[in-house]
Amino acid sequence: MTQGAKVLVLDAVDGKSAVTIVNEAKAKGVKVVAYDRFIAGADYYVSFDNIKVGQLQATTLVDILHQAGKTSGDLVMVNGSPTDANAADFKSGAHSVLDKSGFTIKAEYDTPDWSPDKAQAFMESQLTTVKPNLVGVYAANDGTAGGVITALKAGGVSPMVPVTGQDAELTGIQRIVAGDQAMTVYKAIRPQAQDAAKNAVLLANGKPPASSTTKDGVPATLLTPVAVTRSNIKDTVVKDGFYTVAQICTPQFADACKTAGLQ
Repeated sequence: MTQGAKVLVLDAVDGKSAVTIVNEAKAKGVKVVAYDRFIAGADYYVSFDNIKVGQLQATTLVDILHQAGKTSGDLVMVNGSPTDANAADFKSGAHSVLDKSGFTIKAEYDTPDWSPDKAQAFMESQLTTVKPNLVGVYAANDGTAGGVITALKAGGVSPMVPVTGQDAELTGIQRIVAGDQAMTVYKAIRPQAQDAAKNAVLLANGKPPASSTTKDGVPATLLTPVAVTRSNIKDTVVKDGFYTVAQICTPQFADACKTAGLQ
């Protein structure tokens, strides 16, 4: 901002704290594009529809359970950070599906800082209570999913219950290939980045952003997330060039990749 920038594209770690940056930018006449994480007072916001992300995670979890012949049982919800507005939307979307699914949410946790270690510790603390009737775990992203799965394995949960995720991290995709994680949510980077760039240029030229909706009064574009399971890895993250088969199918996962049709 001190070098004459007209627009700041801000990918905030903490949307609430970033309001201070937005206020400072506005005081200097600089427009702000909130990228991925909502920031109150920004001039434009581009992200994925975070309510739909939560709904997609929960719907996929319920569908997998139904396909396995399960219509009741206990779930655990391991949500994202309590200070993250996106996490609140994921949680809300998931509850809109799970609360009427016929399954019982036996325990729930908002994971500080999205910490995999804290997610693991919480899951470990709940296993004695939930293990007998546990049928699945809603984990808000791939990091928390990894912590949950570590706890489930250490606690002797076998066969593994379905665990959700988000972000299509390489380790998450590999866990899906191996059968340890049920799904993740893929949010393609290219269309989001292109939209942010296009609207940054519009704002820099004094024009209104090309938004399709609003979020808390901020013009916004909310893109559509995609569920990734073992059956569509090739048609999503591989097809888009997000990962190559070689990146996914390291020697440790070679046999699982063949079973999944990746090799």
